[in-house]
Amino acid sequence: MTPYAVVIPTLAPDTLADCLAALAAATGPRPEEIVLVDDRTEREPGPLQHPLSVLGDLRERTTVLGGGGRGPAAARNTGLRAVHTPWTVFLDDDVQVGARWCEQLAEDLAEASHDTAGVQGVLAVPLPGERRPTDWERGTAGLVRGHWVTADMAYRTEVLKQVGGFDERFQRAFREDADLALRVLDSGWRIRQGRRTTRHPVRSASRWASVRQQRGNADDALMRHLHGPDWWDKAVAPRGRIRSHA
Repeated sequence: MTPYAVVIPTLAPDTLADCLAALAAATGPRPEEIVLVDDRTEREPGPLQHPLSVLGDLRERTTVLGGGGRGPAAARNTGLRAVHTPWTVFLDDDVQVGARWCEQLAEDLAEASHDTAGVQGVLAVPLPGERRPTDWERGTAGLVRGHWVTADMAYRTEVLKQVGGFDERFQRAFREDADLALRVLDSGWRIRQGRRTTRHPVRSASRWASVRQQRGNADDALMRHLHGPDWWDKAVAPRGRIRSHA
C-alpha cells in the first residue's frame, strides 16, 4: 500500500464533522496523516473540538494548522508543506467519502502508472427530486462533470512541490484546481479518473449566492493571463452564458 496523507482546508462549518466521521468510518488502509487547515482569520479552537472528536483513533494522526484566512489555495499549500507521504489527497470540508473510500483509494493509487501525477475521485451530488434544483444546486451538481476537482483529488506530493503547489493568487474556491492541473499536465505528467466515490451534498446558501459567485470572473481573467485565450479548451471548462448575455 502506498502511504498517503489527507489535507482538508476548512472554515469550520457544520459539515466538517460529517466529513471527518465519514473518513474515519471508511474501510481500507488508513491515511498516515490528516492535516486540517483552519483558514478562519481569527482562530477560535473551540468550534473544532467536536469535529475532531469524531475521528476516533485517527485523531492521533491529525494535525491542525492555521491558514490565516488567505483562501483555499493558500490553505492547501499550508497543508502540503506538512505532508511527508508520497501521495497527498485533498478533500473539501463539505464532502463525505464513501464507505469503501480508503480501500478504493488504495486501488486507485496502486494502478497509477509511473507518469501519472494525479488521480481524481468520482463525485456524486444529491439533488431534490420533488422540485427543480436552484441555480446554486445546479452549480454544485456541475462538479460531477468537472475535471481535477479538489473536492477529492490525489496528487503525487513530489510533483506538487515541483510545480510550486497551488497559485495563491486564486483566493476563491473556483479556478485554483484547474490552474494547478494545467501546470502539472504542461510538465509532462498525466492525470486520470479513479473509481473511489465521494458524496458532495449541496451546502445551504442564501438566495444571493449565485450573484456572489460572479466574483469568479476575476479568476477567469487570471486564467487567461496565465494559460492563454484557449485556456477554456485546455481546462475543459464550460463558458457559461456570457455570450448569450452579451
